[in-house]
Amino acid sequence: MNIGEIARRAGVSRSTVSYALSGKRPVASSTRGRIQDVINELGYRPNAAARALKEGRTRTIGLVIPPAGNRLTHMQLDFVASVVDAAVRVDLDVLLSPSGGDHDRSFERLVSESRVDGVILMEIRLEDPRVGRLQDAGLPFVGIGHTGGDQQMSWIDIDYAGLVQHCVRHLADLGHRQVALITRSPELVSAGYGPARRARDGFEAAVAERGLDGIEVPCGDDARSGQACVEALLRSHPDLTSVTTINEAALPGIQRALADAGLQVPYDFSITGVAAKTWAEDFRPPLTAADVPALEMGEKAVSLLVERITAPDTPPRHILLTPQVSLRSSTAVARTGRQV
Repeated sequence: MNIGEIARRAGVSRSTVSYALSGKRPVASSTRGRIQDVINELGYRPNAAARALKEGRTRTIGLVIPPAGNRLTHMQLDFVASVVDAAVRVDLDVLLSPSGGDHDRSFERLVSESRVDGVILMEIRLEDPRVGRLQDAGLPFVGIGHTGGDQQMSWIDIDYAGLVQHCVRHLADLGHRQVALITRSPELVSAGYGPARRARDGFEAAVAERGLDGIEVPCGDDARSGQACVEALLRSHPDLTSVTTINEAALPGIQRALADAGLQVPYDFSITGVAAKTWAEDFRPPLTAADVPALEMGEKAVSLLVERITAPDTPPRHILLTPQVSLRSSTAVARTGRQV
């Protein structure tokens, strides 16, 4: 049972229930009584971690997302949805704040104006000035992702290096001798975006280990970019038989480019990568991929943040997830002598 269900049964908003429970804002006595009747009927007891957020706090956390002008990927939207859902379950509100470029003022207001009790950062760079700003401000925060060497922050992340290395080894085992890594946009890569840089590390290690011909190409986070990227790859590398990717938003375009080239997956061309399960299962044929547990990651990030808020002296915690690569239908033994 959560605050949303109480609100539904009492015929009020979640925020009204939150105000009635916390006393942060006045609520009409009749409304308060109706809410209390529902609480009594359901036997509701606030989560222990939420109760530890003492009065005087905002009972709001900030979620720092990519710039509002950017289209969020399915995986990013899953992160947002899971954070909001997990926060509701512990009676917290979530304030979304875009960050990057002209949106840095929004992040600064979040930090400097005491709007939130803590912050969850997304899309972290290896060197990320936002981390230093939060540390200087003394505001509790958690990363979905992590910087290059700072161990003084709590974070949860995916082992992109290890997973991409595993995907390349899988392709090599199937006899593929030339493989491309389709990564994220040139802007993200040059800015030091953590997953892209770590994916490159894993890719280069696996290519060297197996003696493969490896090509890395940046790609925008959309289907059109994915299509253009693969079209260019097929023109410049006619012997290419396989691709691994961390760019799930490009997958529909990758699929179109291969179909337009008359290449059948997996008989003529194999694809694998790291992606949210929904994208992997919607690919045709279903994508062999490491399924990113985005919903679980958002939930754990909220739990870590509540811990940082309620017990700030607790040592930072680091959670590195290595989801299993699900073997589906997009990879097969390499064919030789393909002509493009």
